Amino acid sequence: MNRQVTIKDIATALNLSASTVSRALHGLGTIGISTRKKIIAYAEQMNYRPNVIAQSLRSQQSRSIGVVLCNIDNNFFSEVVDGIESAASEKGYLCLFTQSRESYALELNHVEALAARNIDGLLVSVSAGTKKYEHFLRLQQSGLPIVFFDRVMEDWPAHQVVADNFAGAYQLTNHLINEGYKCIAHISSAPHLSITKERLAGYKRALWEHAIPYSPEYVKFTKNGGASAEENATAFRRLLAMDPKPDAIITGSDRLTLHTFSNAINHGYKVPQDIAIGGFANLKVSNLIPPSLTCVHQPAYEMGKTATEMLIQLIGQKRTVKEMVYERKVLATTLHVGQSTMRV
Repeated sequence: MNRQVTIKDIATALNLSASTVSRALHGLGTIGISTRKKIIAYAEQMNYRPNVIAQSLRSQQSRSIGVVLCNIDNNFFSEVVDGIESAASEKGYLCLFTQSRESYALELNHVEALAARNIDGLLVSVSAGTKKYEHFLRLQQSGLPIVFFDRVMEDWPAHQVVADNFAGAYQLTNHLINEGYKCIAHISSAPHLSITKERLAGYKRALWEHAIPYSPEYVKFTKNGGASAEENATAFRRLLAMDPKPDAIITGSDRLTLHTFSNAINHGYKVPQDIAIGGFANLKVSNLIPPSLTCVHQPAYEMGKTATEMLIQLIGQKRTVKEMVYERKVLATTLHVGQSTMRV
């Protein structure tokens, strides 16, 4: 078996110091562009692979990051995972992914299991069932770097990366009002989640600016953010039993958007002739099904990448809890208008 190429081998072959080669391969320090390119090209040619075990022993780090998601089986979180892995692999970190499946108990178990594996940091999107956060506080106080993304803990000192949920809901509601819709309903996730509150606030603001009264009975919450088809169908039926019936519905997640659209079709409603539907969704098929769906697109890949980069930076800083200055990054959403909300 051929011996694995080392940094010293590359340094000797290129007549450079080992420290220069190491800095180039890890993206550190000030090195000339031509020198950096030469080092990287030679390393790729010789199929160089970093010795993660040796690095971990030297730095007393596991080079691993724990990730807690609610569910991976939707397009939004699939894109988030892609962003996380991209940023982590670039810096030589392994990701350990877990799913809470909207359960506080599962989330607690996963967090404790990940911490026991000596991870260097933790990325978290809290579950719909989570209303107590002591398990995260304990880890923060022990010095473990944590970054929350998408679903975060309100009024809690922590690093956060989120989408501009308020602006997304506000723009979508404004669009519907400008199209002439007067009775706009809203189906969203669990009411205590940060994303639910922010989107509801954007919806309310747009209604208020157009002097349309806010009616709480036209807002329906779902415990699991669209995971239960029966729960979604019940919310839809209750809205359409209202008098007057809503002429448009805003939805708060990928699954809620698809299920609401499907429920409308299954109940014999034409979209948008009988009812307009638009919502938060990172659906790649939104333009392939007739009518094309109006969606608020969240920068999911960028969210995962940004949260991971922030976490890795925190790991490198090794700050104590008292020294920590917490940062919140808000990423812009984009409204993609399709046929599902356009007056015909």
